Amino acid sequence: MRQAVARNLRRIRGDRSLTQEELAFRAEVNRSYISDLEQGKYSASVEMLGKLAKALNVAPSEFFEPPPKRTRRQSKP
Repeated sequence: MRQAVARNLRRIRGDRSLTQEELAFRAEVNRSYISDLEQGKYSASVEMLGKLAKALNVAPSEFFEPPPKRTRRQSKP
């Protein structure tokens, strides 16, 4: 689960063109903590997932979504 949250946090943040610093400011946490979450070093608490979801304007459940299926165009050569 930790890796799913890490992957989805990184993806959602990137989709919104936010830096880790910008997300950290919005969620009122330290930038290095965002980095650690995205690397899967820590598990986020339910409270933290709520803060991050609010800062990213998504439902907290989006952090647990399976990775999107890749098409041939999306796959690396």
